[in-house]
Amino acid sequence: MAAKRSPALVFIFITLMLDVTGLGIIIPVMPTLIQELTGVSLSVAAEYGGGLLFSFAIMQFLFSPILGNLSDRFGRRPILLASLFGFALDYLLLAFAPTIGWLFVGRIIAGIMGASITTAMAYIADVSTPEKRSQNFGIIGAAFGVGFIVGPVIGGVLGEYGPRIPFFAAAGLTALNWLYGFFILPESLPMRKRRRFQWKRSNPFRSLSNIRTRPIVWGLVISLFLIHIASHAVQSTWSYYTMFKFSWSEGQVGYSLGFAGLLVGLVQGLLIRIVTPKIGQKRSVFVGMWFYFAGLVLFAFAEEGWMMYAFLIPYCLGGIAGPSIQGIMSNQVPDNEQGELQGGLASVISLTSIIGPLLMTSLFARFTIVSTSYYFPGAAFIMAAVLCLFSNFFAGRALASHK
Repeated sequence: MAAKRSPALVFIFITLMLDVTGLGIIIPVMPTLIQELTGVSLSVAAEYGGGLLFSFAIMQFLFSPILGNLSDRFGRRPILLASLFGFALDYLLLAFAPTIGWLFVGRIIAGIMGASITTAMAYIADVSTPEKRSQNFGIIGAAFGVGFIVGPVIGGVLGEYGPRIPFFAAAGLTALNWLYGFFILPESLPMRKRRRFQWKRSNPFRSLSNIRTRPIVWGLVISLFLIHIASHAVQSTWSYYTMFKFSWSEGQVGYSLGFAGLLVGLVQGLLIRIVTPKIGQKRSVFVGMWFYFAGLVLFAFAEEGWMMYAFLIPYCLGGIAGPSIQGIMSNQVPDNEQGELQGGLASVISLTSIIGPLLMTSLFARFTIVSTSYYFPGAAFIMAAVLCLFSNFFAGRALASHK
């Protein structure tokens, strides 16, 4: 079994990396495409962008527990392949969209089928020993890092030739990812560890109630809930903020996100494997959260474009917290409930993606629109920093009894 773990982790890393690269390709051009379809200002386009993320997230909130439980019944591989197929269809719809309404249709389809990260987490739990789970969950962050090095740069360059070109590239890359998974990715969940599918366990609110029976897990879920809402200050407004405040082009946005991806890859693919064993999971959580806080405050008050690159360093160092939280929670549940746990966590994250984009893009629009009474483009980052403080508090309460 040990001999099979390393190749399996390589397989899932490549699958996730290609998936995230496809997502990263479209980020730099989304503001321009929204403006092209609606004719609105960048501030108002940000609100449309928040609505698109909301549409995706609410579907993922409802369907992630279903797909997570299906992966406990039928295995991780078929669910992962179905998810990739849904993303490929979404990108094609976005590429051909004649109106803003079609962008919403594509995002809804992607939200229903979007279980690739959820299933990947369960896959990693399947092939990892309990003591290695925190480190191996860092593979997800490393895949995000590499994908966001390549994807936004490609998207930014292709976006110079038209805002729709990157969507075709993303669709093609996702299709290649599906082929890779179909022919190479092995199944990770043996038949003896599978369980019967139950609709009552697929209810997103029931999944959360099951999680609530485990005090340490539930406290960390609240902490994750707040930190993921905070993360949307960056995820949902970065392109709009940098284009508005520093007049960046699609290419410049892509390069900055590529640099962020490089940092994330280094932190989660390398640094956590050094830091976490030395200082422990518990301390890694708190150190990472304070780095997040510092980075967000610095973003809010950046005066020059180059500062955004410098301030990405402390923000990305915050990435040592996530895998440790994930590892602690995963070690609290048995093997045949990992899919349910990850499905429940995906619902929580999707719930934050319902709240976060609307909150953060609305704050950006409110403090940058022409009629604003107080101009402050960094308002979303300050809100996120405050949420980090509350997240730190709940993590401290949950981990007080954890050794």
